Amino acid sequence: MTVSTPVSRAARILSRPITLNGLTVPNRIVMAPMTRMFSPGGVPGEDVRSYYARRAAAGVGLIVTEGTYVGHDSAGQSHRVPRFHGDEQLAGWAKVAEDVHAAGGTIVPQLWHIGMVRNEGDGPFEGAPAVGPSGLVTAGAEPTGRTMTQADLDDVIAAFAQAAADAERIGFDGVEIHGAHGYLVDQFLWEGTNRRTDTYGGDPVSRTRFAAEIVAAVREKVSPEFPVLFRYSQWKQQDYTARLAETPEELEAILTPLAAAGVDVFHASTRRYWLPEFDGSDLNLAGWTKKLTGKPVITVGSVGLDGDFLGAFQGENSPLKGIDNLLDRLESDEFDMVAVGRALLQDPQWAAKVLSGRFEELRPYDAAAVKTLS
Repeated sequence: MTVSTPVSRAARILSRPITLNGLTVPNRIVMAPMTRMFSPGGVPGEDVRSYYARRAAAGVGLIVTEGTYVGHDSAGQSHRVPRFHGDEQLAGWAKVAEDVHAAGGTIVPQLWHIGMVRNEGDGPFEGAPAVGPSGLVTAGAEPTGRTMTQADLDDVIAAFAQAAADAERIGFDGVEIHGAHGYLVDQFLWEGTNRRTDTYGGDPVSRTRFAAEIVAAVREKVSPEFPVLFRYSQWKQQDYTARLAETPEELEAILTPLAAAGVDVFHASTRRYWLPEFDGSDLNLAGWTKKLTGKPVITVGSVGLDGDFLGAFQGENSPLKGIDNLLDRLESDEFDMVAVGRALLQDPQWAAKVLSGRFEELRPYDAAAVKTLS
């Protein structure tokens, strides 16, 4: 058997354009956001421009940038993570967007507030305290930060909205709100870290209020056709077993207010995209998200990795078998786009190689090696 059939199938399915609100993306491949800490002073420089442009030139249809801090004192703590506020920072980002467009890609910044999460050794950001819905970094922990007041909530909502407006002004194609992985927005969504007794806590709908207000504020600040993406997850970096929803009904209660507030695209983050999310169905988290909301959805989770991705479906190292499982699900409209993270970090040409069927040229992921790659 030759490889011509699966190769042409990969090109046919992954190369289809898709429209996300007013944006047409040339294919179904997304670069997942990955924190790199290569922006001293929060300013993305020439190396950051090259990093994203190389991947766009190699066929990535939509780039979601690494997380970028919004303009709030407690948004982040590292001075090497890019910010999405400040004249110098935004000027740097404008050049990134320009280079990605010149390379044929589209790009959205991921807007980020880390909330209660703090990394040892980085210290406070601008001397500001860690803040969250209840001052908790994870379920069962003692409070280590400050519980947010209504004024705090209003300030953070305004910061996200301003960042979105700036993104449109300087030439980006949309924005993604980071509502996943145990950071601030997710801390409100998760019962384990949200112990509030006001209208921002309690049942799943109330815990979604803060995220929905951010989405609505962003939607109001940008053009109607400007895409708003929302990334969410069940798992947290503090707890891989955490879950926002145990049933499809609970998940629907969380997603419905977000869709109503103006989310155009959901980015459903899982650690292994092929695993079913709920008993009784083979749908993954992205599949359930699309079924419940009707919105376009991006799936993500170990796509392109030798161990989890290629070896999960069969006992031999066959990239064609691995990609076929992914293509089956795309072709059946379980989800609409596929985000690739570490594999694209390792190999900037990943998209070009997959789209042209050059699977034998794919470079296996090496965690040690990528520290020196750009």
